[in-house]
Amino acid sequence: MSAGLTEAEAAAELERLAAEIAGHDRAYHEQDAPRISDADYDALVRRNRAIEAQFPHLVRDDSPSKRVGSAPAEGFAKSRHLAPMLSLDNAFADADFTEFAVRIRRFLSLSETEPLHFIAEPKIDGLSVNLLYERGRFVKGATRGDGIEGEDITANLRTLKDLPRQLRAPFPDLIEVRGEVFMDRADFVAFRAEQERALAQREARKTNGGKLGAAVTIPVNPRNAAAGSLRQLDASITAGRPLKLFAYAMGQASEIPVDTHEHWLDLLRRWGFSVNPLSTPVTDAAEFQRKMASERAALAYEIDGVVYKLNRLDWQQRLGFVGRAPRWAIAWKFPAEQTRTKLLRIEIQVGRTGALTPRAVMEPVFVGGVTVTHATLHNEDEIARKDIREGDTIILQRAGDVIPQVVEVVDKDRPGRGPPYVFPTICPACGSHAVREGEDVVRRCTGGLICPAQTVERLKHFASRGAMDIEGLGEENIEQLHAEGLVRSPADIFRLREHAARMRLWEGWGKGAKGETKKVANLLAAIEARRVVPLERFIFALGIRRIGAQNAKLLARHYQNIGTWRERMLEARIIGSEAREELGSIQGIGPSIATELVEFFAEAHNLQALDDLLRYVTPEDAAVLDAADSAFAGKALVFTGTLETLSRAEAEARAELLGAKVTKSVSKKTDFVVVGADAGSKAAKAAELGVRVLTEVEFRELAGIAAT
Repeated sequence: MSAGLTEAEAAAELERLAAEIAGHDRAYHEQDAPRISDADYDALVRRNRAIEAQFPHLVRDDSPSKRVGSAPAEGFAKSRHLAPMLSLDNAFADADFTEFAVRIRRFLSLSETEPLHFIAEPKIDGLSVNLLYERGRFVKGATRGDGIEGEDITANLRTLKDLPRQLRAPFPDLIEVRGEVFMDRADFVAFRAEQERALAQREARKTNGGKLGAAVTIPVNPRNAAAGSLRQLDASITAGRPLKLFAYAMGQASEIPVDTHEHWLDLLRRWGFSVNPLSTPVTDAAEFQRKMASERAALAYEIDGVVYKLNRLDWQQRLGFVGRAPRWAIAWKFPAEQTRTKLLRIEIQVGRTGALTPRAVMEPVFVGGVTVTHATLHNEDEIARKDIREGDTIILQRAGDVIPQVVEVVDKDRPGRGPPYVFPTICPACGSHAVREGEDVVRRCTGGLICPAQTVERLKHFASRGAMDIEGLGEENIEQLHAEGLVRSPADIFRLREHAARMRLWEGWGKGAKGETKKVANLLAAIEARRVVPLERFIFALGIRRIGAQNAKLLARHYQNIGTWRERMLEARIIGSEAREELGSIQGIGPSIATELVEFFAEAHNLQALDDLLRYVTPEDAAVLDAADSAFAGKALVFTGTLETLSRAEAEARAELLGAKVTKSVSKKTDFVVVGADAGSKAAKAAELGVRVLTEVEFRELAGIAAT
């Protein structure tokens, strides 16, 4: 899938995939209105993963492999999970699952003969929720949201018959229970018919001039129906919906009450939860997967795959997480659904980095549970390779849960077929030249700051949920504020109070029928609330190319505060400088990312915009994990040589969990070098610089890892 890509092409493709998948995540998780099929979405994620595997140094911090869901929707209070509610990596074939098992063995340093026991759970296509219990009593419930915080839907969850209000003793003082809220197929059919009748009655009242009543939404599939039902601001509406709940996972807990996942499911049943009756230990995952695929259509509810979890909880804890997903579980998805439709036209979208991305506009087609009208075409080379032309009949594939893509053209030999598509060399937004530099697969607008599309997209990114998270400053409002000339740079957002009187004169912003002026007041209040933000969010919000959420966290954690980061980035502009070497040594920050950072700080207008913004915003210093108890908190560690009792991955993961900054090279800023067998030049350099050297045994002692 990624074979033949140059490094420049791979970087450009990863950038495009990150932006496209993020858009589909927002449509799916925030709006309950996916634009593409599950199969298409998984195809995009799979392509992203394949390119990252081939070019690991190009992994972006906003990579889909490091992201979960999307930000909480407006209308509900936010609720922060005590433990992150993360997503799962996907498998699509036997080989994917085999590689998953190999990674587990490699991480835990297990022999080939050591058995791995898994629990299989059919993957319900519903809405994930987090349920908090204190002293056995249900006190709060929330959606997954962005994995860190979701929507507080406690009142709505209390209406579910499957949710125990009080756990049966014994139970921990505090525990988070994760589950899936869903709607059976039969209940969905009846509910949809009821909504269609209500809509017909509403239209009749509209025709006759009567009172319309509440708006009516027709859900396209059970997942949308369940999500929409749980997101009702009136809990009495939720109470009238046929919702069910299966519990399956554990979040934060004051004590771990079981030793295996199988026993955890048994405990959930004793506490009064419903657990999927098809959840079972498996010895042959491939055989179980085929069985579920054959029985899928006959089930009472929708599933889109099977989740396989390592049974031993102590091994789960050792494996931990990488990016957005646990190392000990995987979702094996069913094959993608395909259908045919007509490609009406190809349109070009301009992103915040100037990338011109082609998108197919199609005759509406129902695939994978949703109606699809748009699909990605990736880039001009992909259009040429598949010979896609306007007017073609195409095969559309919806992979995974969300994203559609064009698989192939089926009528290339038809009489009167139109000419090949000519990719524009002029930016449709500003008229500047659009060029491909070197081996870059993406064509970019050269307009820079004069290109309104780039400016607006950067502002949208700055205010977005994952970045500054300014509530009420969505895409439409950003576009209007920019068009009115009030917001040209991020700092302008924090000067909007000066224009409040003017904004209240705009249609939809000022006084309504009842004289309210809440929109402007609420927006200004939301802006005021973001004058102090975490450093990692601030760095991510700047929109530096290849600096996504995960890399922003790495930078924030390494440099600790905005002053140090700014100073070191300015120093890093000098090739060969200590600051440049330090930047390149940060684990996870490859040369391409370092180059983007340096180039950002080399531009005078970027520094001016940054310093202007810092007049209004105060980034908080990054927190150091376990600072009170860890010998490694805030320390720089380098591992070298072969460890005997731990894999390198497990040792680095443990060090980072304890607040360490794991780097790739030894310098005078290094605090510890952990040496294994055949340590080599890094151990020698540590001795030369006087850096403290730790044996594997000493590292285990300081890290609190029990002796083997």
